[in-house]
Amino acid sequence: MIRRFALYGFLKNQRYFEPFLILFFLDQGLSFTQIGFLIGFRELCINLTEIPSGAFADLFGRRKSMVLSFLSYIASFALFGFTEEYAFFFVAMLFFALGEAFRTGTHKAMIFTWLRLQGRSEEKTEVYGYTRSWAKIGSAVSIVLATAFVLLTNNYAVVFYISIIPYMLGLLNLMTYPKELEGQSGEDTNLRGRLDDFRESLRESLRVKRLRRLIVESMAFEGVFKASGDYLQPVIKSTALLLPFFMAWEETRRTAVIVGIVYFVLYLASAYASRKSHKVSEYAGGEENGTRFLWKIAFLSYLVLIPLLLWEWYYAAIAAFLALYLIQNFWRPIQISRFDAFATETQGATVLSIESQAKAASTMVIAPLLGVTVDFVRANNLGGEFWPVGAIAASVALLLLVATTKHRKCCSESTGSQ
Repeated sequence: MIRRFALYGFLKNQRYFEPFLILFFLDQGLSFTQIGFLIGFRELCINLTEIPSGAFADLFGRRKSMVLSFLSYIASFALFGFTEEYAFFFVAMLFFALGEAFRTGTHKAMIFTWLRLQGRSEEKTEVYGYTRSWAKIGSAVSIVLATAFVLLTNNYAVVFYISIIPYMLGLLNLMTYPKELEGQSGEDTNLRGRLDDFRESLRESLRVKRLRRLIVESMAFEGVFKASGDYLQPVIKSTALLLPFFMAWEETRRTAVIVGIVYFVLYLASAYASRKSHKVSEYAGGEENGTRFLWKIAFLSYLVLIPLLLWEWYYAAIAAFLALYLIQNFWRPIQISRFDAFATETQGATVLSIESQAKAASTMVIAPLLGVTVDFVRANNLGGEFWPVGAIAASVALLLLVATTKHRKCCSESTGSQ
C-alpha cells in the first residue's frame, strides 16, 4: 500500500502548469492585483467547501471523495487551456478549488487509517514524509516535462491539457485501494447522524485549546507561504531576462529554461526535506520544538528577502525562496502528525479539512493584499517591485513567534504554580 500511496502523490503532482501559473496569467495580460483576486477567489471556494467535503469523505466514503476531486481537477485544466477570458478563469478556479477541497485531508486520513490497521501508527511522520517525498519527486519529473512542452510549443496554455493525462492514471490507481480505507462511515448512518458528526468535528476543533493553536499555526505558516511562494516565478523571469544565455530565443522559452532548472532543483531538495522531516523533530527534541525551530528559520528567511527584493538582487532572492520551500517541506509532515493526535477514526478527514480550510482563509486574505501592494510599489517606483512579499510574510511570522512564546511562558508559569 505504501507504494500505491507514493504513486498517488507522484501522479497528483504531475501539474505541468504549476511552475508557470503566474507567468501564464501575466502572459494573458493580467496584473498582480487581478492574479491576487483570482487566487483569493480560489481559496474562498476551498474555504466554503472544505469542511463539507471532509465530512462527505468520512461519512460517504473516501474513495468517492477522491474520484470527485480528480474529475473536478480535469474540468479545471480543460477550462484553463481553452479560455482566454478573465471571467472564465474564475470558473476554472472554482473547479480547481472543488478538486482541492475533496482531496485535501482525505488521502492523509486514508494513510493514517492503514497505519492504524497495520499497528504502525508510531511511524506516521516517517511514512507520510516518505509518500510526500514521492510527490516531490513527481514534481521534479513534471518540471522537466513541463519545460520541454513549453519549449516545443512556446505556449504556457498547453501544459494544462497535458496535465489531464496523469490525473486519469491517478483515478485508476485510486480504484485499487482496499475498501477498509473508506473509513467507518456505516450504511445505517442517517442524515441527522451525519450532520451531528460534522458539527462535533467542528466543535472539537474550536473547543480544544491546543488544536486551536495548531490551526492558527497552519494559517500563518502555510497561508503566507502559499501566497508568497508563487512570486518565485516572476523573480525567475526577471532573472532570466538579464542572463546572457539563450539570447536568440523568445522570452517565453528563455524563461521556461530557467524556471525548469530552478524548480527541478527545488523539487528534488523538497523531496529530501520531506523524507527527512522526522529527523528535524528528533533533533529538536519533539514535534513541538521542531515546528518552532522551523518557524524561526522561516522568519529569518523572509526577513532576508526584504533587502534582496528591494535592491533587486534576484540571484540571492531565488536562493532565499528555495530555502523557504525546504523549510515548508520539513515543517508540513511534522505539523500533520501533530494534528493526527486529535483526530478520531471517524473524524480524521474532517479535522484535517478544517485545518486546510483555515490555511485557505489565510491565503484568501494575503494573496490579494500582496497583489495590490506589489502593483502599488511598481506604479510608484518604490524600489524593487517584489519586496512587500518579504515584508508582509516576515511580519506574520514574527507575530506568530511572539504569540507562541507568550503561550509557552503562560503554560510554564501555570505548571510552576501547581
